[in-house]
Amino acid sequence: MTATTASYHSDLPRGCDGFAQLARAEWTKFRTVRGWMIAALASMLVVVLFAWIATHQHKNYNCAGPTSCPPSHAPVPVGPGGEAVSDTYYFVHRTLAGPGSIAVRVGGLTSRSGAIQPWAKAGISITASTKPGSAYAAVMVTGAHGARMQYDYTHDTASAASGSAGSPVWLRLTRAGGALTGYDSLDGVHWAKIRTAHLDGLPIAVQAGLFVTSPETTLLTHQPGRLTADTLSQATSASATFDQPSVQGNWRSGAWRGEFVGANDLTAMQGPIPGYQSSSRGFTLSGSGDIAPAVGVEAAYTAQLPLAGVFAGLILLIVVATMFMTAEYRRGLIHLTLAASPRRGRVLAAKAIVVAAVSFIAGAAAAAIALPLGEHLLRSNGNYVYPTSALTSLRVILGTGALVAIAAVLAVALGAAIRRSAGAVCATIVLIVLPYILATASALPSSVSQWLMRVTPAAGFAIQQTLPQYHQVSYPYTPSNAFYPLSPAAGLAVVGGYALVALAVASYLLRSKDA
Repeated sequence: MTATTASYHSDLPRGCDGFAQLARAEWTKFRTVRGWMIAALASMLVVVLFAWIATHQHKNYNCAGPTSCPPSHAPVPVGPGGEAVSDTYYFVHRTLAGPGSIAVRVGGLTSRSGAIQPWAKAGISITASTKPGSAYAAVMVTGAHGARMQYDYTHDTASAASGSAGSPVWLRLTRAGGALTGYDSLDGVHWAKIRTAHLDGLPIAVQAGLFVTSPETTLLTHQPGRLTADTLSQATSASATFDQPSVQGNWRSGAWRGEFVGANDLTAMQGPIPGYQSSSRGFTLSGSGDIAPAVGVEAAYTAQLPLAGVFAGLILLIVVATMFMTAEYRRGLIHLTLAASPRRGRVLAAKAIVVAAVSFIAGAAAAAIALPLGEHLLRSNGNYVYPTSALTSLRVILGTGALVAIAAVLAVALGAAIRRSAGAVCATIVLIVLPYILATASALPSSVSQWLMRVTPAAGFAIQQTLPQYHQVSYPYTPSNAFYPLSPAAGLAVVGGYALVALAVASYLLRSKDA
């Protein structure tokens, strides 16, 4: 009689040793260690606490309280697109009630100090009204950027002509309904179109005429013995001569009248007093201020202030993420883990996914609470907060969660590679937190700070930037002023690249070395 041996069949269902089961096992490890769960929750509370500390002490003492200075009070005008704008200039204008055009020869920009601000402007403007923040289109000569057409503050188009601040340029602006077209010429005969702007909701009666303005010059200054730098703004002024303007269309009768638009927003000025002089030959205007997006306005705050505590919460999560990996080496449990799942790369991936999920939830939840809380406290104290769209706020909240998650994955990878908690935590902090502190505190020259925020994982903090940079506004766009050199997506990609490289190195070491 021949004996037969039946093949062994496991009673476990197929797939129990798959990656999903491995990730679940790692999650079970994480949640059963009470200290790690408490630390993850503490990281959220730290971010919220920092938001309260950073914002509740900022009070606008020009207001007695929210009743006399309500949150809706905006010392900074808001443009048609909802953005904060600067809208201060000297304007000699008349009423245009329908289609029409205005053309003029601009003799050139001058300044009593001799140095013309590069974005000083002189030209023609058609605006819905003289209320700051109104829709407008303007064609102009500038201090150092040639002839241009700008409209609704954020839009800027350069002319192909080669005019300069000191040479005469002919400008023309026409209106047909909501379409405004700007032209320039070097001889007053041959005109070149710059562009056409379409302004929605432009009233029938608009104000059109000549304007001059000159923005502030803003510099970063360091004082001996101080770690941080101050932003110093100095007002400038400019003058320009205009021939008698040529007008066509539905212009209402009346004399040209001068007005210093947005005069209350101007706090300091040097040079000629804004105003105009008229003669049979034309006008001479002097003005100061700017018509552009508002950047770096004093006593205005961005959404980044309520998120000042993210780096503190990030440190806690870095410690937790590192220990999630290194604790197994310290206690000798890594042998059991790798025996249960011999494919070591999958073990590292499962740990990274668990840490990333926990960190993303903690970071996004903390930002979702801190951001509206901080903005509410700032506005309740009479401060102005730069307007932020709902989509931008959502990007900041989810992006903060992603930043924290990627940083935690980097910590896990460094923990697997170094196998020591202290070394891995220090390495992660040196890579992410230290460059961020050095760059935002102005402890280093601006060029070095910009470099750090480009090539180190600290670039990921660009995901929290809410204010765009404008080439037509002269301002020190530095990390200390809440501006980063990379876009939010590019900054997140940099820290993501570091995490991927660290995971690849850690996976190789984990497979090639004895556990």
